[in-house]
Amino acid sequence: MADFGEILRNIGEFGLFQKINLVALCFPNFIQYFTIASLIFIEPDPVRRCNTDWILSAGPNLTTEEQLNLTLPREDDGSFSRCQMFVPVDWDIDAIREYGLNETTRCLNGWVYGNMLYETTIITDFDLVCGRGNMVQLLQSLFMSGLVVGFLIFGPSAESFGRRRATQIPAVLIFVFSVTTALCPNVYLYLASHFLVGVGAGGYRVNCIVLSTEWIGASKRSWGVGLTQLFGAIGQCALAGLIYLVRNWRLAQLISTAPFALVVMYIWFIPESARWLLNRGRTEEAKKLIVKAAAINKHFNVGDSLGRTKETKYILSICLFSLNLSIFALYFGIGNLGLSVFLTQLLFGAFEVPSTLSSIWLLEIFGRKILFIAVLMIGGVCSIHHHRCL
Repeated sequence: MADFGEILRNIGEFGLFQKINLVALCFPNFIQYFTIASLIFIEPDPVRRCNTDWILSAGPNLTTEEQLNLTLPREDDGSFSRCQMFVPVDWDIDAIREYGLNETTRCLNGWVYGNMLYETTIITDFDLVCGRGNMVQLLQSLFMSGLVVGFLIFGPSAESFGRRRATQIPAVLIFVFSVTTALCPNVYLYLASHFLVGVGAGGYRVNCIVLSTEWIGASKRSWGVGLTQLFGAIGQCALAGLIYLVRNWRLAQLISTAPFALVVMYIWFIPESARWLLNRGRTEEAKKLIVKAAAINKHFNVGDSLGRTKETKYILSICLFSLNLSIFALYFGIGNLGLSVFLTQLLFGAFEVPSTLSSIWLLEIFGRKILFIAVLMIGGVCSIHHHRCL
């Protein structure tokens, strides 16, 4: 009975078949961060004032300064209130000037924004300011909840229905609901769409690594894992450039989602994990894929006996999910560092490139177990320190 590792050595541990498969599965990692750009590139407290154009019907020739003086209360520091306005009245302009307005209320007709870094953001489109300002944190929390749900659904289902199916469905979810996110007319549909994007992202990130590396031999597996992360790091750098050039969040969302249409088309041709097929006793299907891989790699010593391999343990998937959750949590906080958000985003991705490449080298030296434990401990301590600094 042949061990699957021996089968991979016979057909090529990291041949052309594995490389094509790896690149196809890694490419979505390059553009996956683009789908949450609208949650990252925001101004949480933009310059604003209540829209008080109602007074222009009484005094169409008012200057902006006169309009603000007549319709907005002032704060203790002398600045105009950003969340309150005087209650509109049905008086002529002379009466308003003579008697003034005293009763205040919340902004009734939305806000007027000024000095924005972006043309539009979810903050300005959905007026997530003043009493609705906490909805930004809700949006981010819902996306993180989607990651959890995606992991809980597609992690175990990969064992039952296959790595391939558990990778394909999340990819479709990411594409469809990234598009609907850009087209949402209100914040509630945006909440639902972005939650489902999170479900897809959670399922895909967990399973794409498993599916790609199960075809790679043990001696080259560190390269497979490293490249999946490297694509994501480069994508983060590219995202900074995209948002710098396109300051409209809806347009940026559609542009960044467009490449996922290609993923949705080719993802159905990604081969199933032969290791999983063998675990399920589907030997003939596994053999056909192994023969195909051997032919592409130009290795023809496949062997006659294919046996069951040991089941993949859930613990590694749980660790992988926890790492991804921590990364996204840090990612959503880059706008709070006090630096240029574009520079911060670029550095966030650029720093990950050498760390990913060095991890491949360190894996070859220290092995997976020791390095994995060490990195988890160091990363946990640094995350706690980062949280305290914020």
